[in-house]
Amino acid sequence: MSAVRSGIKEIREYVQAGQAAKREGKATVLFVDEVHRFNKSQQDAFLPSVENGDLIFIGATTQNPSFEVNAALLSRLKVYVLKPLTVHALNQVMDRCMLVGKEVFKSDFQIAPEAREVFAHAAGGDARRVLNFIDMAVGILKHDERNAVTLDLAKEIAQEAGTAFDKYGDQFYEQISALHKSVRGSDPDASLYWLARMLEGGCDPLYVARRILRIASEDVGNADPSALNIALNAWDTYHRLGSPEGELAIAQAVVYLACSPKSNSVYKAFQRSSEDAKKFGHLEVPLHLRNATTRLNRELGYGRDYRYAHDEPDALAAGENYFPAGMRKSIYYLPVERGVEKRIKAYLDWIRQRDDN
Repeated sequence: MSAVRSGIKEIREYVQAGQAAKREGKATVLFVDEVHRFNKSQQDAFLPSVENGDLIFIGATTQNPSFEVNAALLSRLKVYVLKPLTVHALNQVMDRCMLVGKEVFKSDFQIAPEAREVFAHAAGGDARRVLNFIDMAVGILKHDERNAVTLDLAKEIAQEAGTAFDKYGDQFYEQISALHKSVRGSDPDASLYWLARMLEGGCDPLYVARRILRIASEDVGNADPSALNIALNAWDTYHRLGSPEGELAIAQAVVYLACSPKSNSVYKAFQRSSEDAKKFGHLEVPLHLRNATTRLNRELGYGRDYRYAHDEPDALAAGENYFPAGMRKSIYYLPVERGVEKRIKAYLDWIRQRDDN
């Protein structure tokens, strides 16, 4: 059954058929194509039959079953991951396709070795894509009264078909993960490759621009504060120019970020401060840190004993506590010895030394 065309009615019919067969001592295999298209209640309808052995359930999906298949059903199944086919296997598919064309359809055509290579690599390990390439090629050959797929024709077909890329599936997240990790790993060449792969595959450049902006904060941080501006400018440039001109600005930002010194100190500091914010709850703001905007506020002590930093030596109110009562003074931000953060670290070390004294 196909989950695209079926519903709960068909599921019940197959379940009943499986139960009837079981009473006769027969096993029933139910193959469900595109199982991720079934919603939660539809997937739950299989549970009793799977548990009782009324059905041997086989589901096929192009999506990650961890996200698309109910946990209850998934826990009763064994998952087999189908890997992309190798170039050798795809060449075997092409051989069989040509054989079928010759014997069944009386179509005698050849595929040049270099054209085979183009098809095999452009297919992304998917036999269906190779078959689609050949189908398109045969149509063109018939129209032009030729009998050989040349290198130029193969390139034209593969380019029209596009790069293997699923905007909503695992490949999307795998490729953006590869891009992020390449930038983090300071490899501008690999970063550009994954950027090109995603854009060639039809990814929205603005999505990449948003992710690059995130990388600028998370992985470069204060080691090079200008990285954030460059990423933001790339986003703005793409908004102004669109494709393909604006994509160059995104590529420029990707290269700059990959070549920048790296620090995730702000990212980690924010995580630690968020944990304390949750842990300590709604502690009151100390009176001396509150603004005395009204007479009543002043009478209640708002702003009393507040030390204005600019009136202190070196514009530093040494020893002042800015945390709420009932919470210890904490250090979240630990700059690294790289880029601009090296200078920030030296300044903070000096401040903390003054506080201790």
